[in-house]
Amino acid sequence: MVDPLRLAIAATPLAAYLLLLALVNVRRRPLLATGAGDAAALGGGLVGLAFIGPIELFRPESATAEMGPWVWVVLIVLYALIVSLAVLLARPRLVIYNIGLDELRPALAEAVGQLDREARWAGDNLTLPSLGVSLHVEAFEFMRHVSLKSSGDRQNLEGWRRLARALRRSLASVSVQPSPRWPSFAITAAVLTVLTLIALQRHPQRVAEAVAHLTHF
Repeated sequence: MVDPLRLAIAATPLAAYLLLLALVNVRRRPLLATGAGDAAALGGGLVGLAFIGPIELFRPESATAEMGPWVWVVLIVLYALIVSLAVLLARPRLVIYNIGLDELRPALAEAVGQLDREARWAGDNLTLPSLGVSLHVEAFEFMRHVSLKSSGDRQNLEGWRRLARALRRSLASVSVQPSPRWPSFAITAAVLTVLTLIALQRHPQRVAEAVAHLTHF
């Protein structure tokens, strides 16, 4: 039988992340997010799985004996620092949710035209020499979002910020249909939440035992 406490720890952040995706995809406006924001949200959604997986597996015995339950605070902060480091080291990226590639192209062309008249397209690759930005457009039709991924190591971060601001202004007038995926995200989030609440309510003794096990070796 699944440990109800560990189920709650794993499922609650994941359900919140899926609910966030549902809210984003039910909108009639595209949503632009930075790669850092996208990765941070995913890291937050997976924190529970990390908690009951690698974090618990590699929990130091000596630190647990010394700090007791406070060791989990230290480990969660360490996880947050690892996610933050990964975000900082990642190449620049923009993610536009709830939009198809054909719908994005006119808004992207408008933003690029405002920023750099020397911009050059080569297939799905775009170079903006005046901004110091080169990127590849990658569409994920199943999830209905598009990523603008940096191509090459030499990127101007301020140029990416200017591109993000211009593209956000262009997208403000774009109206789209809600993504057909949003009910799946919402239903999955609801199922995880209900299962978690039922498990916690039906097995209080197992929850108490799990708490004791997590705070002691």
